[in-house]
Amino acid sequence: MHVVATAGHVDHGKSTLVRALTGMEPDRFAEEQRRGMTIDLGYAWTEVAGRTLAFVDVPGHERFIATMLAGLGPAPAVMFVVAADEGWRRQSAEHLAAVNALGLQHGLLVVTRSDLADPADAVTEAQARISGSSLGSVPAVAVSGRTGAGLDELRTALAGLVVRLPPPRTDGRVRLWVDRSFTIRGAGTVVTGTLGAGTVRVGDALVLGGRTVRVRGLQSLGADRSEVAAVARVAVNLRGVEVEEVGRGDALLTPEAWPTTAVVDVRLSLQTGEVSDLPAELVLHAGTAAVPVHVRPLGATTARLTLAQPQPLEPGDRLVLRDPGRHAVAAGAVVLDADPPPLRRRGAAAARAVALTTVGAADPAAALADQVRRRRAVRAPTLTALGVPTTATDRVKVSGEWLIDPDQWQAWQQALGSALDEQAQAQPLDPRLTLDAARRKVGVPDRDLLLAVAQAAGLAYGDGRLSRPGATTDLGAAEAGLAELTAHLTASPFGAPERPDLDRWRLGAAELAAAERTGRLVRLGPDVVLLPTGPAQAMRVLAALPQPFTTSEARQALGTTRRVAVPLLEHLDRRGWTVRLDSGHRQVRGR
Repeated sequence: MHVVATAGHVDHGKSTLVRALTGMEPDRFAEEQRRGMTIDLGYAWTEVAGRTLAFVDVPGHERFIATMLAGLGPAPAVMFVVAADEGWRRQSAEHLAAVNALGLQHGLLVVTRSDLADPADAVTEAQARISGSSLGSVPAVAVSGRTGAGLDELRTALAGLVVRLPPPRTDGRVRLWVDRSFTIRGAGTVVTGTLGAGTVRVGDALVLGGRTVRVRGLQSLGADRSEVAAVARVAVNLRGVEVEEVGRGDALLTPEAWPTTAVVDVRLSLQTGEVSDLPAELVLHAGTAAVPVHVRPLGATTARLTLAQPQPLEPGDRLVLRDPGRHAVAAGAVVLDADPPPLRRRGAAAARAVALTTVGAADPAAALADQVRRRRAVRAPTLTALGVPTTATDRVKVSGEWLIDPDQWQAWQQALGSALDEQAQAQPLDPRLTLDAARRKVGVPDRDLLLAVAQAAGLAYGDGRLSRPGATTDLGAAEAGLAELTAHLTASPFGAPERPDLDRWRLGAAELAAAERTGRLVRLGPDVVLLPTGPAQAMRVLAALPQPFTTSEARQALGTTRRVAVPLLEHLDRRGWTVRLDSGHRQVRGR
């Protein structure tokens, strides 16, 4: 399918022409038919030379320029209409300004009412004016919607027009700008739009206004479809959406593929004057959306636009800036950056203008490095969703899906080492950092990324904590007490001292935990400790007992108390060295 929008002055026969080509009535409302004037967007389709052509018929009156832009914005081609008996008029120029602002490059001039006047003068003037726009030189056809003269030639010209259109992208993400919403009894809410890229399927999950909705059904040109690929006019039946919740200017988006933005940097194409002459408050038209916008000039051809409501925009999108007071197009705009840096310092706007002059001209690696440098670190899918290519990674650090500025990568390594040194100084009994604590101190945005930074810095990771390799725990004043404890347990391997002795040796819970962590003790309970060799020594004693044995028999063989024997036997059970039987007895595994 190919989609063509109409354009031209009010009452120059756009709807009559569409009606004559398709046999369908584009004016849907009784008021439009009564007044003979298009008020809202109209839709019709036909077959031309074996190709399906869908027309979006736009109103020509100046009061409906916003509606005209909603129909023209998503269309890839335009059929520009001028009446032979009236020639070029004010809204002809206004619609051409919109076409030029949108950067449309595929079009056709149709001079209507050629039965009422010689079309030659109208053709000459219109082609001259159109040639100065983005359309350039266009073919012209003179027709009469009333008599049918020239319609065959027009069909041939339309077939030639659509052949020249670039092939659409039918894979990847979807952005369907809604131009109409209504309800159908038994089906619910239906929205329509021109699908410019991608494919929509029944059952798809899409995002509408920040929430996920489901495609219940699809139609294209009045026929039910299981899927519709670009370019196409499509009607989407949405499940669980009230008609009041969606309307013209909304967009159906592929989930997690279209970040919205309220600030964009753009390159402007002005109708007249300088960027500094533009009013500060205008209306931005993107797709079918119309949003109030604040304009901040940056350079001779660039500006920053702040939108009243965020929109799903990407670099390369063509926008129209309209002056609502004059009912006129003020400028066209091309999005250069959909996530620009803040302008906080004096001179930042001028510096940004200089930077924008190189957008699209820098080599891909340099462009990507600049985008990453601004953010320090960013996930590749985030930049992809913003329209930034992420394949040229020569000048950035790559870790998983993360792209990191090389200077930031080094800074993180240094900061992580310093954070561990500070921890060791503040907490000598535990010089380690949990991953969450390290992330907070260093500012690394992701756990896996933090581990990659730690590995690059040569740090150790274990038990959910980071440390310097070979870090030792100095018990300070308690070192002497630990020596006393070690001597005591060397002489009596299972004679674990009680709390008063530990307190006398200044061995509190923190000191015992630190000693255990560094392999100098084994804790069987809060105040029950042995040397690391204690469990193996106990196994040699227990293996010599008749099997199985009772807890009392083990206690007596070990020469210790029940306070030590019970947690020691449980420790050996956990290690799998002994087995507790249903009778309550134990035996050495394998005996």
